[in-house]
Amino acid sequence: MGGTMDGTKQRRRGNTRQRIQDVALELFAEQGYEKTSLREIAERLDVTKAALYYHFKTKEEIIVSLFEDLTRPIEDLIEWGRRQPHSLETKQEIVRRYHQALIDAEPLFRFMQENQATVRELSIGEMFKNRMIGMRDIVIDPDADLVDQVRCISALFTMHAGMFVMKDVEGDPEEKREAVLEVAIDLITQAHKGA
Repeated sequence: MGGTMDGTKQRRRGNTRQRIQDVALELFAEQGYEKTSLREIAERLDVTKAALYYHFKTKEEIIVSLFEDLTRPIEDLIEWGRRQPHSLETKQEIVRRYHQALIDAEPLFRFMQENQATVRELSIGEMFKNRMIGMRDIVIDPDADLVDQVRCISALFTMHAGMFVMKDVEGDPEEKREAVLEVAIDLITQAHKGA
């Protein structure tokens, strides 16, 4: 994982609530959401279940809080994008910022990818869908033809796929992230030229 993730993890570690989130996500990744209990999370943190319960009553509360915290930059980006003109520069900046937000929230998105059935049952599935609709609305020019609208949507999914599919491809992780970003920006640029 790049320097960004390490810095984020260190920054987050001091706060008890955030330590609970980090440890829960680690356990969910190791043994699955369904098989992880609040007791196991408390044990790994070396706190009582009552101390954990003070912050979170259920596993779902933990995962929802993680989702809200880690995707807040995406929500902020959507709000920012709604106030901007539909220019190529704006769309390229949206793609760059979204790419960084995905990198910062990578452990959460890995959890969502690996636990799709669970995510559909939890409220984060609906929340994520709403975030994606918001992203779609700020990268698509409503007057663009269908092919260019598909290019814009494809730019977003290129970044999502890049997080997972590119993991198994040989090469430097940073170079792979840059390549994914370059392709996403190319798609947005092509779509804008057609508009």
